[in-house]
Amino acid sequence: MSSAPVFPARKAAIVRNTNETKIRVQLSLDGGELPPFEKANGGAEDMAEEKQDETSHATQKSSSQEIVVNTGVGFFDHMIHALTKHAGWSMNIYCDGDLHIDDHHTTEDCAIAIGTAFKQAMGRIVGYKRFGYAYAPLDEALSRAVVDLSGRPYATIDLGLKREKLGALSTEMVPHVLRSFAQAAGITIHVDCIRGENDHHRAESAFKALAIAIREATTRTGGSEVPSTKGVL
Repeated sequence: MSSAPVFPARKAAIVRNTNETKIRVQLSLDGGELPPFEKANGGAEDMAEEKQDETSHATQKSSSQEIVVNTGVGFFDHMIHALTKHAGWSMNIYCDGDLHIDDHHTTEDCAIAIGTAFKQAMGRIVGYKRFGYAYAPLDEALSRAVVDLSGRPYATIDLGLKREKLGALSTEMVPHVLRSFAQAAGITIHVDCIRGENDHHRAESAFKALAIAIREATTRTGGSEVPSTKGVL
């Protein structure tokens, strides 16, 4: 009787530095312990030396997950915390961005960094369910998310947000963040808020729905087949 295939741990640790932001991300798609950063002499970039503020409200540690989110944009931290928690990940993300300009570079670049780490942690798309969908409510708000680990980055986002800002986060950045994540992750996502009156609830239900859909799509099947008629993704 053949045994189930053995896959490497789904973890990644990356550093993304630009003239606008300095970001480091540690990600484990299966929760648990986070991977260490490699040193430059091992072929990776040096880890940024800034210390994380683990007193952030977006910090949560349990026997199964370790979450620390500190981007400097409070409501964005709240959304990434929700995404990480409900996707079942462990993640530590720190960003030192040019918030004296506005929130655009920080939130966009964090989404790109998370997407890049996600893609690296996923590895080859073999033995995955590939598709996932979910609905998530938050009081009067209800959102739907559909995910395809297609290898073809695409995002359709319709959240119907009306306020200019949610805390320090510009609402125009919420769909842009999701598109940036999908582009860097190499996946297709459709995220819609079906109903809701409160923009905080609309946005948060959307991130939670996406998290649950991603968790389903990235579930292992127990086999090693490519989930595509093409034979490759």
